[in-house]
Amino acid sequence: MTRKKGNSILKAGQTMNGVPFPVGPCVITLVLFAALWDMQTRRIPNWLVATGLIVAIPVQWFTQGGIDGMQTWLSGTLVGGAMFLPGYAMRLMGAGDVKLMAAIGAFCGAYGAFEISLATCVIGGIGSLAILLRRQQMRVGLSRVAALLMSCTTPGYGAKQRQGGVAASSSTGSMPYGVAIAIGSALVLFYSV
Repeated sequence: MTRKKGNSILKAGQTMNGVPFPVGPCVITLVLFAALWDMQTRRIPNWLVATGLIVAIPVQWFTQGGIDGMQTWLSGTLVGGAMFLPGYAMRLMGAGDVKLMAAIGAFCGAYGAFEISLATCVIGGIGSLAILLRRQQMRVGLSRVAALLMSCTTPGYGAKQRQGGVAASSSTGSMPYGVAIAIGSALVLFYSV
């Protein structure tokens, strides 16, 4: 399968901006569906993530061969999920966001998952700041960040706060993080060299 790009022709497995050809369209399709679903329902469905993980296997086999493709799939899945696991543990994001990042890693490999995770965190932080500014809740947001930092650094502090109800008020749901993941993925895929 070939695709014309300017004067050159790209074949499956060849790179365009450092990304093997079928990987980019697959990831963009996955994150667009996830972002739209997340904006409407504030959830990323398991069937979408499972579809991404399953489709990534033949894509990796096709672009890199059997053994290398499976190694890329596995390492990308593990790194992608591991990058967002602390955010889930601290209730900064939902489990669907972690699973979506694992599916993206299955397509992009460990290094791609790492880059996309970092870009997504920057985009998500800017988005959260913009939401706080728009809602004029900067003081509440900063106090929640301070409480979160205290619970992470002070032994026993988190348990005391959870009993008092402060940690419960800073749970997920204020921002559809699938949108940040989609923007971060697109930026890394389109601007990687």
